[in-house]
Amino acid sequence: MDEDIAKFKADAIEAENVEHGMTVLEAVKAYPMASFWAFVMSCTIIMESYDVFLIGNFVALPAFQRKYGVLLNAATQEYIIVTKWQSALQISGQLGALIGVFLAGPLTSRIGYRYATLTGLMLLNAFIFVFFFAESLPVIFVAQILEGLPWGIFIANAPAYCSEIVPIKLRAPATQMLQMFWAVGSIIVGGVTFRYQSIDAPEAYKIPIALQWLFPTPLAILIFFAPESPWWLVRKGKLEQAARSVERLGRKSVVNAADTVAMMRRVIELEKSAKKPGHLELFKGTDLRRTAIVCGVYAAQNLTGNLIANQAVFFFEQAGVSVNTAFALGLITSALQMIFVMLSWILTSYYGRRSIYLWGSAVNTVLLIALGVAASVGGGNAASLAQASLGLIVSVLFTLGPAPASWVVIGETSAIRLRPLTTGMGRATYYIVEIPCIFLASFMLNPKSGNLGGKCGYVWGGTGLFCLIVAYFGLPEMKGRSYREIDIMFKRHIPARKWKTTDIDINDDE
Repeated sequence: MDEDIAKFKADAIEAENVEHGMTVLEAVKAYPMASFWAFVMSCTIIMESYDVFLIGNFVALPAFQRKYGVLLNAATQEYIIVTKWQSALQISGQLGALIGVFLAGPLTSRIGYRYATLTGLMLLNAFIFVFFFAESLPVIFVAQILEGLPWGIFIANAPAYCSEIVPIKLRAPATQMLQMFWAVGSIIVGGVTFRYQSIDAPEAYKIPIALQWLFPTPLAILIFFAPESPWWLVRKGKLEQAARSVERLGRKSVVNAADTVAMMRRVIELEKSAKKPGHLELFKGTDLRRTAIVCGVYAAQNLTGNLIANQAVFFFEQAGVSVNTAFALGLITSALQMIFVMLSWILTSYYGRRSIYLWGSAVNTVLLIALGVAASVGGGNAASLAQASLGLIVSVLFTLGPAPASWVVIGETSAIRLRPLTTGMGRATYYIVEIPCIFLASFMLNPKSGNLGGKCGYVWGGTGLFCLIVAYFGLPEMKGRSYREIDIMFKRHIPARKWKTTDIDINDDE
């Protein structure tokens, strides 16, 4: 018996050492299919991104404004969506997603990542019909709530699945793909609405809605053939299936499936508990700190300039540029965001998560305050261009530092046994913070309400500074750490600023 335990631990240590010894390129070569399936799962984020930016662009779309808005200027026949409906449409999908993320944790813990995601994709296909045939703002509001339910499943599952199927060196790029596909969704929306913004007919908004049907069915077919997360299978005691899953994710000539499963068993036994995973457990002992980090990083996404990116076209219009230029700038912003996310893969893989997050947040805070200054110095074309330029830069740089680093932190921080619940709780926090922020953002930008334009930079700069200070004291550096090491460091209560310099012995199982 002692020999079996010794061999099991030796196999686990060997697998962990192999992962630690890999370079990024070696990890890609050893686990090519893991990279592919992480790519496929990340594509589910396109759908939430598409619809979030679609609603954001609809409030600036002339045909949609004329159908559902009120007359702002009789001389120019300019219409605008009133603030309450502008805010309501922005939060409706988030309300649905808030419910969805709480459904995702228990559902995924019971049936796995694959079947939970397939359930969401089939529901989304049905709910798009409600949105397409809606003819009033209240029905659109309900349709968005319904669509939000599967979004909650996707956004809770994708970072957890991606972080579980790849080796240590690929966790950063695999989870950062989520931010890239968020940018892809906004690019598609930007291109479609730019194409139809000059059309004064229902097709200007009906066709962009119908294009949502392009995503769920092809993704469902692919995900049906995807391997289940081996970590989830080990948690369920399905060790043979977990080994087969590892073999499907990596090259058999390079990856030792038995050793890898032993490494997973070692971590899961370290976290072992007689209780079934439950939401209350997230707020007890060392898991409270882990939950706070995930929730804090998610919440900060709404407090560091992200909402300017989500309403970029409307922001550009309120900054004083023409409708055509505003939609063009929105498309340029989305394209640059995708490029900068890919650059962030290099930064977080080689320079770490904490460093990129802190420096990116600091730069964003300075730029947001500069945006407020540009809006305060006077009117004119130069001031409008300065505000539009700074708004674009803030939106783009957000995707180089804080945003992609957030996804990596979210995927790495939670305990394995609680991961579906923790990511769901974190995303729920995101929506709880986002909903009042959307009302605030809409109020500040709407010319019939706050009419602040670029002066909203002062508000977001202040909240961004608060988030930066909290992150400096609370966000640990998890670059290059195995899940065993992360578990041990949380149990030892190591301060966030000392994680980078702390050594964990390969034999430690505490």
